[in-house]
Amino acid sequence: MINFSTEQINNKPKIMEENITGKRDPLLWSIAKKRAGFKSHFYTYLTVNGFLWLIWLVTTPAEVRASQTPWPIWPLMGWGIGLALHFVFTYIIKYDEKEAAQKEYEKLTKAKQ
Repeated sequence: MINFSTEQINNKPKIMEENITGKRDPLLWSIAKKRAGFKSHFYTYLTVNGFLWLIWLVTTPAEVRASQTPWPIWPLMGWGIGLALHFVFTYIIKYDEKEAAQKEYEKLTKAKQ
């Protein structure tokens, strides 16, 4: 059975109220923006690479297609590396830019003293 603390129960209406009134949790909003950005990048990747493969298929003779490496593989792989990194930094590695900036600022202020 799941037990909730009094604090968790009392904060739940506040969180719901903030969502209803338009206030957002900054951390959750940041995560949501990153995930939406990744999904947009992913769909663009699929669309553009799909068109590149279609161009290759339509414009390349069958004899050449059978004997040579298809050129769309290179942008597919290159862009795929970038897409994979985008995925990693969106879903696997939790990187908070504001927190990192705060740490750098603190380092600079300590070095200045």
